[in-house]
Amino acid sequence: MKRTKSLVYLGIFTALSIILTRLASIRIPIGGVEAIRIGFGQLPVIMAGIYFGPGAGAVVGGLADVLGFFLNPMGPYLPHFTLTAILHGLLPGLIFHHNSRPLRKRIFWSITIPQVTIGVFLTSYFLHSIFGIPWNILLLPRLISAPIQISIYFYLLLVLSQTSVLSFAYLQNSHR
Repeated sequence: MKRTKSLVYLGIFTALSIILTRLASIRIPIGGVEAIRIGFGQLPVIMAGIYFGPGAGAVVGGLADVLGFFLNPMGPYLPHFTLTAILHGLLPGLIFHHNSRPLRKRIFWSITIPQVTIGVFLTSYFLHSIFGIPWNILLLPRLISAPIQISIYFYLLLVLSQTSVLSFAYLQNSHR
């Protein structure tokens, strides 16, 4: 029963990520390429990594990216960005579950480190390498949007952690 319930949650997280990424995001093109996307599409991927572990987060991130591409392509398929989607689920899970800090700090660092390393630098590197977009054009908006997204994700995860369905209570003593 627990395995079925987990699979259902992971399916919901995958679907939510696709919807929030593909339909409910603000996209900013630079040089004809979507260089910046502001939205909540990564939140379900992060949640999968935190609630169900790094492997589950990686699977949700990868599936959401690949399925999202086939359902609503936004240019050519580039596996580089599937890798970043996988890492957005893997790293929060690793950081959260291999950390003995208080819950609020674990949540904060599980969001902040991947958002900065992947969202700001790795994605910018791929966009620069593949499309030749200059670094200064890529980094400035990401350096502005990253703290905003980190704050919103952190607040939402704290609020959601208080709900009965998505309680972090069982994580307080397990997965450390």
